[in-house]
Amino acid sequence: MHLFDGFKPGQHGNTPFPNPFFTELLPFIDHLGELKLTLHIFFRLSLKEGKIRYLRRKELLADDVLLDGLSRHRHQAEAELNEALERAVERQTLLHIEIEGAQGAEDYYFVNTPKGRAAYDGILRGDWRPTNDLDAPINIAVDRPNIFVLYEQNIGPITPMIAEELRDAEQTYPIGWIEEGIRLAVQNNARSWRYVLAIIERWRTEGKQDDDGRYQRDSEKSRSRYLDYLDE
Repeated sequence: MHLFDGFKPGQHGNTPFPNPFFTELLPFIDHLGELKLTLHIFFRLSLKEGKIRYLRRKELLADDVLLDGLSRHRHQAEAELNEALERAVERQTLLHIEIEGAQGAEDYYFVNTPKGRAAYDGILRGDWRPTNDLDAPINIAVDRPNIFVLYEQNIGPITPMIAEELRDAEQTYPIGWIEEGIRLAVQNNARSWRYVLAIIERWRTEGKQDDDGRYQRDSEKSRSRYLDYLDE
């Protein structure tokens, strides 16, 4: 038996789960592989950036933590992953779609949340595609502080009202923009959430200048105009 050393001291990120996961889904998952996969997908998606979050099958196949948890033998782990995915899709925890690209078919998975369903339906309607390059890596931020930690470390204590605004911002703007906005607020000695929000809202409406001096708008916004509820 592998013994757990306990959680180490220091700042750790948290993986959010909607309450119905524990009351309406967890009691009915009767397959260990499906349970491990479901938990791991929530974790992986919480580390991604952007308003539309999904996982490709090739990402899951390259995830050593996930595969090692399914089986000690790699060939068996892939079979376990396939079964777990099939069960999660059949249970409708995950939404699965296969997209044809230049390199062949690619499997995409969304969690069956309002945003996941909207993104999934948008693909079916032809409103958007996950990316023009199906082989392009999707960036994952590992062990980076969440915006609540960043705010407390750089701006000040979090009130209930600020906490709600931070949650809304995390769902609306790229996390990198929020981090950079907080950094600029500190540099300009303007330590307030209103100042940070004004910066990232200006980037969203006017475009954000990159390192080469070019202005780029939020690509996720342009790809997900049909997700009106995200901007409410």
